[in-house]
Amino acid sequence: MAREQIAPTKSNLLRVKERLATAEEGYDLLEQKREILVMELMQKVEQVKLLERDLDARTATAYPALKRMLIVVGRERADRLSRNIRYRFELREKRILVAGMNLPSLEVRLPQAKLKYSPANSFAECDETVLEFFELLKILTELAAVRTITWRLAREVRKTQRRVNALEKMVIPTARDTKFYIESALEERDRDAFFTSKLLKKKGVASATFRGKE
Repeated sequence: MAREQIAPTKSNLLRVKERLATAEEGYDLLEQKREILVMELMQKVEQVKLLERDLDARTATAYPALKRMLIVVGRERADRLSRNIRYRFELREKRILVAGMNLPSLEVRLPQAKLKYSPANSFAECDETVLEFFELLKILTELAAVRTITWRLAREVRKTQRRVNALEKMVIPTARDTKFYIESALEERDRDAFFTSKLLKKKGVASATFRGKE
């Protein structure tokens, strides 16, 4: 790992140590965040799987009910009945707190299922079809909301993982190598200064001794 190209001074060593401590602390925090996000993501994935299973089960009953209704009532009469049915759906964004993050999600408020055609034109197959598709719609809206959160969590996990990798493989190793280089250079400089001082001191003693003998 390449080190920073800076002068080996004590002030630079202090700055590198501070940077390294900050990076290591940030790495620990991001690693904890990543683990929490992964756990939350796995829970949401399991929730999606359960909702998809419920969706398959409801689809397996809703469309056969529709087919039976069309056979009994007929397509033209079913079309006329459907034109008199109007429902109001409320769609809005909501915020959900997940793993300490305030994430946007989707909320769909469904109205109560009401059989709005007249008793004279009512068929049990029509009632069954309306109720089946209302249940199907409930599952679809819940699945859409959970999938939205799951997608955002997965994106946040990838982003956090990139930051963890950058700290682990680039920032921290570079700071450590730079710290080691500066410490080694300063130690070598101190040793040279020590030996020079000892040498000068010996020369000074020898010179004084020689002058005394004279």
